[in-house]
Amino acid sequence: MDPTQKPDPVYDIIILGASGFTGKYVVREALKFFQTPSSPLKSLALAGRNPTRLTQSLQWATHPNPPPSSVAILTADTSDADSLRRLCSQTKLILNCVGPFRIHGDPVVSACADSGCDYLDISGEPEFMERMEAKYHEKAEETGSLIVSACGFDSMPAELGLLFNSKQWLSPSVPNQIEAYLSLESNKKIAGNFGTYESAVLGVANANKLQELRRSRPRKPRPSIPGPLAKGPTLENQKKIGLWALKLPSADAVVVRRTLATLMEKPQGLPGVNESPDQIQKREAFWSTIKPAHFGVKITSKSLFGIFRYVTLGVSLGLLSKFSFGRWLLLKFPSVFSLGWFQKKGPSEEEVESATFKMWFIGRGYSEESLVSEGKTKPDMEIITRISGPEIGYITTPITLVQCGLIVLGQRESLVKGGVYTPGTVFGSTDIQQRLEDNGISFEVISKNKIQE
Repeated sequence: MDPTQKPDPVYDIIILGASGFTGKYVVREALKFFQTPSSPLKSLALAGRNPTRLTQSLQWATHPNPPPSSVAILTADTSDADSLRRLCSQTKLILNCVGPFRIHGDPVVSACADSGCDYLDISGEPEFMERMEAKYHEKAEETGSLIVSACGFDSMPAELGLLFNSKQWLSPSVPNQIEAYLSLESNKKIAGNFGTYESAVLGVANANKLQELRRSRPRKPRPSIPGPLAKGPTLENQKKIGLWALKLPSADAVVVRRTLATLMEKPQGLPGVNESPDQIQKREAFWSTIKPAHFGVKITSKSLFGIFRYVTLGVSLGLLSKFSFGRWLLLKFPSVFSLGWFQKKGPSEEEVESATFKMWFIGRGYSEESLVSEGKTKPDMEIITRISGPEIGYITTPITLVQCGLIVLGQRESLVKGGVYTPGTVFGSTDIQQRLEDNGISFEVISKNKIQE
């Protein structure tokens, strides 16, 4: 064997942080595709600090059946660079579930970028994602490491939902604005993921660092969107879907904007490592149907009390995250400051199973692009689409992460060689939508209407 040639990786996927709240659900989802006839996932390992907890996680994920003996348990720590380098040398792809990513994520991305190992995670932290792009994009391009954050509920539904709505605007019509309205539903109480809450506390606390990072980087060209941006109200009663809606500062909007900025530079998408002529044509045809639009996210509730709960959480985060004692209070008593929405112990399995989400995408624009140049700046057309699925943090997130992972394993030649990218940019033109539909996440066109004056 040529001594300069790297040995073939032992594992197709290593799930890092497999014993955490979300990690064990990712293990359960991955096992559905482990060594099945049509799946590229033939070898799997779980990694984390505590082998005993990893074994318990595997037992939980396969219960009542015994765990497969071929799933390996590996010890690794995000604070131990050697252990991360060892992981990268043993696998094609790492699925990283160890958050908050601003604390634990950088060393993992660094090890992957250095080694050429591919990397997906479930981060919804804008500063982390943008910092990884700034620090590691060039290195990852060089080594062939594909690094994609936000492959969970943050921000796959938003990315794919925007693309799905945008595709409905057939020429000569064009969108101006597509707004996402998120509705979380359950017949039990809705319980949030504590890791998400902790990331939000740290994100608000370090908001100035994100601004500094953005100021230090060259501005990317913004897409040209027909018509002016109409600034809507912070709180609205959205009669089309029968819900109150509150504007949300969201990672989704940041990720979507990055995808649209990449499209400005690469309007035909990202060329794959070794695409067939058919794949090239399919990719170029897909991206030619995508039209940029202003994008924002709103959280919804059937009642004003539900909106009050979101406002209470937002105000608490805004006021207390800036001080160390305030952060201690927020993280010590999450249930108090979120009015019961977040708790340290995580939701019960019954609460997870009974929860669902709906995300409406209300697109407004013009039946003909020429209307804008004629001075008619009021949108005259509306297209409403919707994505629906199971509970967001423990069921939808593992589904989207694992399907992205299976695409990386099975279709690597048709994906870009390497670099740090958003999920929409990498997976938008693949069969990801069909895969999610096959796994319980639905995409629907609700209505297409002319807006009456």
